[in-house]
Amino acid sequence: MSSRRKLKKDIKKAFGELFADCVTLNMCHQADEKKIAELMTQTLATYTDLISRISHTEKGRERAFYHKLREEFVIAFNKISEEIIKA
Repeated sequence: MSSRRKLKKDIKKAFGELFADCVTLNMCHQADEKKIAELMTQTLATYTDLISRISHTEKGRERAFYHKLREEFVIAFNKISEEIIKA
């Protein structure tokens, strides 16, 4: 099982890249600014939620907790990524 530190770094890197993609699209004026702003807000909210949940682990069920958290991380990343591509 990965360490909490590595998981936090992975989440930070992934959502940082998504946020950078949003900023790039916004600067190039290739997409609707309102939609990009919503995606940026969604990216930050999801990042904050995942990091705060890592900091408060369920005692006694750590393995299942982190497995579920990693699955939710991948799903959220893919969802936001697809929305950025559509924008």
